[in-house]
Amino acid sequence: MMSLRLGDKAPNFDAETTEGKINFYNYLGDGWGILFSHPADYTPVCTTELGAAAKYKDEFAKRNVKVMALSVDGLQSHKGWINDINETQNTTVNYPIIADESKEIANLYDMIHPNANDTLTVRSVYVVGPDKTIKLMITYPASTGRNFEELLRVIDSLQLTAHHKVATPANWKSGDDVVISPSISNEDAKGMFPKGFKEVKPYLRMTPQPDSNRSSNGSTTI
Repeated sequence: MMSLRLGDKAPNFDAETTEGKINFYNYLGDGWGILFSHPADYTPVCTTELGAAAKYKDEFAKRNVKVMALSVDGLQSHKGWINDINETQNTTVNYPIIADESKEIANLYDMIHPNANDTLTVRSVYVVGPDKTIKLMITYPASTGRNFEELLRVIDSLQLTAHHKVATPANWKSGDDVVISPSISNEDAKGMFPKGFKEVKPYLRMTPQPDSNRSSNGSTTI
């Protein structure tokens, strides 16, 4: 199987998880999803990450994003590990963790990189849109924990730019000015962006973030 790329359909799967048997597409419904993998249970960095994901669940929910984690260990191991996560991270794990002892799902999502480790998953992150296509892929080395604020920032950008002809510049955060798509003429931009815009260069035009409200599927609309 070829490696997955941005815009590819996220492979569907059925999995045994800490919250029962789950079909990935059914779990996501018409919303967004994050699937992230961990090298193994009872590992220190992963323990902090799974705790952080639980603490961020409300922020993800505001964006209609569901979280699902994966480790190549089994359900009993997961359940024991969850006790440790809850205790050490002062939280309650509130999303499913996939038991992937066969590595079937890890291989489906190209989460095992032999040059890093030929048996354990790397720290992969996939953001999946309501159309079930892959919107973001990030791969971290085993030694580096993920930044959940960055995941929220990227999701805000993805949901904004899915419905407005804008892009988000470097270090953008929700509420900051955005970049008008080069395909939009200045004349059209005047009608599309009533707050006005600043032409820094003909190809670089900044405008205040369009007013928007999140719809039921986590997208943004005027």
